[in-house]
Amino acid sequence: MEALYLIKLGEIHLKEGNRKDFIATLKFDIKKRLSGIPNSITTRDGRYYLTIDEAQAHNAEYILSRTPGINGWARALKAEKNIEAIAAIALLAMRPKVAAGAASFKVESRRADKGFPLDSYAISREIGGRILQAFPQLRVDVHNPQTVLNVEVREKAYVYTDGEKGVRGLPVGSAGKGLLLLSGGIDSPVAGFMMASRGLALEAIHYTSYPYTSKEAWQKVRDLAGVLSRYTGTITLHTVSFTEVQLAIKKDAPADCATLYLRAAMMIAAQALAEKRRLSCLVSGESLSQVASQTAENMRFTQSYTNFPVLRPLVGTDKEDTVLTARMIGSYEISILPFEDCCVLFSAKHPILKADFEKERRAFDSLGLVPLINTALESVESLEIPFRFNC
Repeated sequence: MEALYLIKLGEIHLKEGNRKDFIATLKFDIKKRLSGIPNSITTRDGRYYLTIDEAQAHNAEYILSRTPGINGWARALKAEKNIEAIAAIALLAMRPKVAAGAASFKVESRRADKGFPLDSYAISREIGGRILQAFPQLRVDVHNPQTVLNVEVREKAYVYTDGEKGVRGLPVGSAGKGLLLLSGGIDSPVAGFMMASRGLALEAIHYTSYPYTSKEAWQKVRDLAGVLSRYTGTITLHTVSFTEVQLAIKKDAPADCATLYLRAAMMIAAQALAEKRRLSCLVSGESLSQVASQTAENMRFTQSYTNFPVLRPLVGTDKEDTVLTARMIGSYEISILPFEDCCVLFSAKHPILKADFEKERRAFDSLGLVPLINTALESVESLEIPFRFNC
C-alpha cells in the first residue's frame, strides 16, 4: 500500500522566471533526504505529490515537516472523478477525525477540471450532505470548523483533511552556501535555522580551547549541528582549536577588550575557512546589545576583519522569541546543558561596550595574532554530519 502526500509551496510560486530552478532544488533536497527509500515526486497543475510506501509514511512526514521551501503538506486520498468515488474517500478521510472527537466541519472544494459536471459549490454541498448522513453527530460550521475536508478535482480527485504546517521559506541551497559561527548557546543554532529557511546551505565552524573547554562542550555543539541537519540536510562541522589565540589575547590585551578581540580573531579565521571552502557569507547569532560584544560599535569593529557579508538574522529579535524558536526546532534543551564554550570561560567581568574603532583596530593589530590563527586553521578538524531521522 502506498501513502500519498500533497505538498503545498508558498514563496516559490512568486519566483516566476526562475521558479523551475527553485522547484528542482526542492525536489532534489527531498529526494536526498529520502535517499534509499523508494518514492516518487510528481507535479501536476501547480500541485506537488509525494508517493511512498505506507511503511515509510512516518519518515515522509518527518521530512515534509522539516524541509525549507514547503509551506504545508497533507496526507491525501485519491479517487476516480465521479461523485460516488469522491464521497467514499471523503467518508474514509473523516472517520478518524470523528473518532478523535471532531464535532464540526466544512467542505472546501476546488474544480481545476472544468469538465467535471459539478462546480465547486455543488461538490461541497454534495459531499457535505453525505458526511452529515454518515455522521449525524457532526454539524456544519463554515466560519470556525474543527475539521476542514478539502476536495480537489484534477486529473483525479484528491481528498484530504486539514494539513500540517511546513518550515516555509526557500529550498536549502537555492541562496548559496554560508559558514555558521556555531557556539554552544541558544542563539547560533536558531540563526542557522533561520538562514537555512531562506535557502542558504550551511557549513559550521566552532572554536574550542581545550583543555579549558571540555569534550562534553564539543559534543554539545556536535549535537546542535545534528539538530540543524534535520532542517539543512547534511552539514559539515569544522572545529578549530583556539587555545593559543585566546592565551595570547589574555596575556597581552586589556581585560575589558578580551572578548571583543576574540570575536575579531574568530572573524579572521571564519573568513579564511569560508574562502577555502568557497562559501559566500558568514552567519552569526548576534543580537543587537544582547551582550557587550554585540553593541553596534563593537559589531562594527569585529566585522571590519572580514570582507564577507555577515548575516545576523537575530539582530533585532527579542530573546524570548529566539527561545521559542529554539524549542520549536529542538535545540533549546541541548543549548542549556552546563558545558561552557571558550567565549564564556575567557570573558571579562566588565567588558568594553563601545569600541573606539580606530584605537581598537590599532591595538588588536599590534597583538600579531594572524600567525597563531593560521596555525590553528592548519589543524582544523572537519566532521560531516548527515541528515538523520533522529539526531
